[in-house]
Amino acid sequence: MPTTQATHAVQLHTRPRPPQALPEGGWTVQAVQDLLDRPLLDLVHEAQTVHRAHWPDASIELATLLSVKTGGCPENCGYCPQAAEFDTGVKAQKMLEVDEVLRNAQAARDAGATRFCMGAAWRAPKDRDIEKMAELIAAVKGLGLETCATLGMLEAHQARALKEAGLDYYNHNLDTAPEYYQDVVSTRQYQDRLETLENVRAAGVKVCCGGIVGMGEAPVHRAGLIAQLANLGPYPDSVPINSLVRVPGTPLADSEPIDPFDFVRVIAVARITMPKARVRLSAGRQQLGEAVQALCFMAGANSIFYGDKLLVTGNPDAQADVQLLARLGLRGYQATTSVDDTLPATA
Repeated sequence: MPTTQATHAVQLHTRPRPPQALPEGGWTVQAVQDLLDRPLLDLVHEAQTVHRAHWPDASIELATLLSVKTGGCPENCGYCPQAAEFDTGVKAQKMLEVDEVLRNAQAARDAGATRFCMGAAWRAPKDRDIEKMAELIAAVKGLGLETCATLGMLEAHQARALKEAGLDYYNHNLDTAPEYYQDVVSTRQYQDRLETLENVRAAGVKVCCGGIVGMGEAPVHRAGLIAQLANLGPYPDSVPINSLVRVPGTPLADSEPIDPFDFVRVIAVARITMPKARVRLSAGRQQLGEAVQALCFMAGANSIFYGDKLLVTGNPDAQADVQLLARLGLRGYQATTSVDDTLPATA
């Protein structure tokens, strides 16, 4: 039988390839793009091989995200419904009181979450805001939960104050590749993001940093984002990958959705390039469906945002997540910092 192009393609797809090593000098955009361009099943297999080498226990971190100060942000991030510039129906609210945050944190812990993230819609917090956040962090830390905050740009002394309060992680996403950044937000510079990450790391706080796909970017911009993250030196401890939630009223509301398989590719390449990071399925997971989420777990995702809301957008029901993990033979990760050994199993 004559060899056809399709037959040749099958032969290429089944050819074994050893796991990708870190290129000398770090990950170039082209090296990341080469990974993204690989046949999907080969790529997922390689990512799973890397994943099992570094995360053999098959646990999924369950993190909950609460908006402690909603709306009114002066930034113009094209994806964000909390920007004051856009009419999305989100109203500016005052910062939550300690008791309300603690009730939410306790409920998250009782549902099996091990990390509690607090977000505030600020461009950059004032020192008085940091004082209030320090109180919230200390209170949540007292429940035995890992703590995370995302508050905008931080100065060095502010990062140190959060560390002293007990903050474990600080989230500050790069969003996209440097060359596409100004297409998404014009009220700050990419370097502003990098400087905040430097301040956080210098204070001894672990870095949570990822990005968003499906914002109209080209594939090379996805490669550029991952290259930036992987080359941060060291790469982030947690890498949240978001699929754009297209909120009416935002400039990116009419963006073409990312192909679900392309989203899986991003997860797989994040795992290969950052093997020891927690790679988190974040915003947009509700639209992925269970089958695509399962592929993402196969590709190396080992963390999810857990709970019915992410700041102001929807998220899968917690019980549905418990059932999905159980059906896949996965289980919720129990953090060693917990002070309560009676927390319920999640899967």
